[in-house]
Amino acid sequence: MNNRIILITGASRGIGAATALRCASEGYDVAVNYVHDARAAAAVVAQVQALGRRAVAIAADVSQEADVMRLFAETDAELGPLTALVNNAGVVDLPARVDEMSELRLARMLGVNVLGSILCAREAVRRMSTKHGGAGGAIVNLSSAAARLGAPGQYVDYAAAKGAIDSFTLGLAREVATEGIRVNAVRPGIIETDIHASGGQPDRAAQMAPQVPMRRAGSADEVARAIVWLVSDASSYTTGAVIDVTGGR
Repeated sequence: MNNRIILITGASRGIGAATALRCASEGYDVAVNYVHDARAAAAVVAQVQALGRRAVAIAADVSQEADVMRLFAETDAELGPLTALVNNAGVVDLPARVDEMSELRLARMLGVNVLGSILCAREAVRRMSTKHGGAGGAIVNLSSAAARLGAPGQYVDYAAAKGAIDSFTLGLAREVATEGIRVNAVRPGIIETDIHASGGQPDRAAQMAPQVPMRRAGSADEVARAIVWLVSDASSYTTGAVIDVTGGR
C-alpha cells in the first residue's frame, strides 16, 4: 500500500511514541492519540513530520465510546483510510492486593486496558474489513508479561486485563482472518518507560532487571520494532500470535 496510515493509541510517550517514530521511518503517516499531555503529543508529531511523514495529534480517552468514535473520524478526515491500528494505550495503578482494590480502580483498569482496545479494534474492523468494503489491514494489541505471571501482591487487576487482551487477540484474529485483517499482540516484559512512575514505582525497571534472564530491562524501541514487524507485510502469514518481548522472563 502506497499510503499507509496507522493510528497508535497512547502515543505521546513510551512504547507508543517509539512505535510512532519507527512507523514513520518505515513510511507510515501517523495519528498520535493522547489523553492529557498535548505538549508531548505535539513533540511526537513534530518528530514524525521531520521524518517526512504526515502526523496529527488527537486527544481522546479510549475508555469512552464517544471519544473513540471521534478519534477514528478525525483520523479519517485528517489522514485518510486506516491501514493499521496499535492498541497501546494502557494504565497501571499503585501496588495493591485484590482485597484492597476499589471499584473505581477496577473500572479504570478494565475500561482503558480492555474496553478501550475492543472499542478501537471494532472501529478499525469497520474500516479495514473487506466485508465492509475495506482494503484490509493489521491490528496489534499491547499485552504484558503480567498476563502470564499474574502480578500477585502488585496489580492482579492489570494482569487480568492483559490476559483478556491475549484472548481477545486470538478470537478477533480468527474472526476476521478471511476479511484481510491480521490481528496480533506484543507482550512486553520489564521495559524502561514512564508507566512505572504512574504506578508509584519509578525505579521498577532497574530493580527488576536482575530477575530477567538477559539481566537488563528492555527499551521502548525494542518493543516498537516487534510492533512494526507485525503491522508490516513481512508478517503477512502471522495472525493470532502473541510475541513475547521480555528478555526471556
